[in-house]
Amino acid sequence: MIPSIEREILIEAPVEVVWGVVTEPDQISSWFTNAADIDVREGGKGTLTWADRAAKEITAPVTVEITVVAVEAPRLFSFRWAYPDGAQPREGNSVLVEFTLTPEGESTRVRVTECGLSEIDWTEEQKVTYAQEHIHGWSKHLADLVAYASAKERASVRR
Repeated sequence: MIPSIEREILIEAPVEVVWGVVTEPDQISSWFTNAADIDVREGGKGTLTWADRAAKEITAPVTVEITVVAVEAPRLFSFRWAYPDGAQPREGNSVLVEFTLTPEGESTRVRVTECGLSEIDWTEEQKVTYAQEHIHGWSKHLADLVAYASAKERASVRR
């Protein structure tokens, strides 16, 4: 069984700033993807596209469809991805990505969890490869998130 992928970071920015960085497509494309188009509401659809922001070397841009599961500003944003083309994403055929934001003074703790991989109808090898790539990917993208959100907050404080 493949366990969930969990990462936690602390960002020196208020939760309202981090919420925008995590949920607004133009900001998502500043730290996570090269392009993001998301209807940020429960049941909303979207796409995330990686090219040079990919955590692994890719030869052509990769676009992934997502479906938003929950939007509870400013503390919870989740979506499903890795589901079959044309399928309605649900538990058992997709992976759930959840961002949980918790204020800590003037900073924000961000916890990212990616779960449901063990229930997907893939080979064990596919699951292991996916998990390894995403463990590495989240480490890279969350470091970029910290840098982007912290710089955004420093710039707004200087004004």
